Amino acid sequence: MVDKIGIGIIGCGAIFPAYVKGIRPFPFLDLRAIADMDMTRAKEQAEGFEISQALSVEELLQDPDIEIVVNLTVPQAHAPINIAALKAGKHAYCEKPLGLTRDEVVESVAVAEAQGLRIGSAPDTFLGGGIQTARKAIDDGLIGEPVAATAFWLSHGHESWHPSPAFYYLKGGGPVFDMAPYYLTALVNLLGPAKRVSGSTAITFSTRTITSEPLKGTVVPVEIPTHVAGTVDFASGAIASVMVSFDVWANNLPRIEVHGTKGSLSVPDPNTFCGEVKFKGPDCEEWTVVESTHRDDVGRGIGVADLAMAIRSGRKHRANGNVAAHVVDIMQAFEESSDSGRHIELTTRCEQPSALPANLAEGEMDR
Repeated sequence: MVDKIGIGIIGCGAIFPAYVKGIRPFPFLDLRAIADMDMTRAKEQAEGFEISQALSVEELLQDPDIEIVVNLTVPQAHAPINIAALKAGKHAYCEKPLGLTRDEVVESVAVAEAQGLRIGSAPDTFLGGGIQTARKAIDDGLIGEPVAATAFWLSHGHESWHPSPAFYYLKGGGPVFDMAPYYLTALVNLLGPAKRVSGSTAITFSTRTITSEPLKGTVVPVEIPTHVAGTVDFASGAIASVMVSFDVWANNLPRIEVHGTKGSLSVPDPNTFCGEVKFKGPDCEEWTVVESTHRDDVGRGIGVADLAMAIRSGRKHRANGNVAAHVVDIMQAFEESSDSGRHIELTTRCEQPSALPANLAEGEMDR
């Protein structure tokens, strides 16, 4: 039996309930306290989710019973809060992205290494049954040697439904930092690290008009690229075409496909933990469903559980800081490539995360 590890969450916003729900199935995680800039909200969430303590941020960072700080603050605060937690002697796990720039994420990883601590980051959706089943199929040689991949996420932005969408069009927002982490992390999990990036970016509309309540009619300036198309060259030799957009009214594109020397794999939405994996080879008339090999009833927080188990066992955790930093490096390189008109050689390195064991029971991370 693994000794319990104390968890403290900073940030009680929209994603907070999903983390509480995702953490609780793991018996070795002990959610001890939460904190928020708004103490009233922290106390309300603590009462509503039956969490024993609502603390200030400083009180949570100084609590000796908390080993992992889960950082669910706004993206602009991710790196500062992560570094504060690490300097307080806590391991840190962050909602995506790990930071807003290559320099921020590299510094965060360096601080963790200097402190002898761990840092991890969402997205952890690649640990769900959909992506892990696809990973096993690739590792088992179903499609042969991967040679190409595609990843698409396209919409017309969030101003038609989100109650406060302005931040999506400011630094730290946009389709790249909002949605690309799910797709790029999945690709790194399936194909390993990348080596260089090229990209083209555009700001199609200089302003956006909010049509959702309560800010209907508000005009929002657009400061970041809202349509990004890029190519990612992986160290393995595979080449991925990636497109993310807030400028597309409708599309019928697949989420992710991986194509190999022996066949092709259709991979489910990487913003979920579930979905069917499908295969089509040279002798197949139709796409066939690949039998699921991993649990798809997990949720946000499985990355925290994997980090905790890794701390106790000494192995590497999968949703780790090096992977998250590598993904930010790729995302920043799209815009740099577009601005400079050249390929961008990536400066970060990571290892392909190890695959999860198949057929784990509820609440298990290892065997």
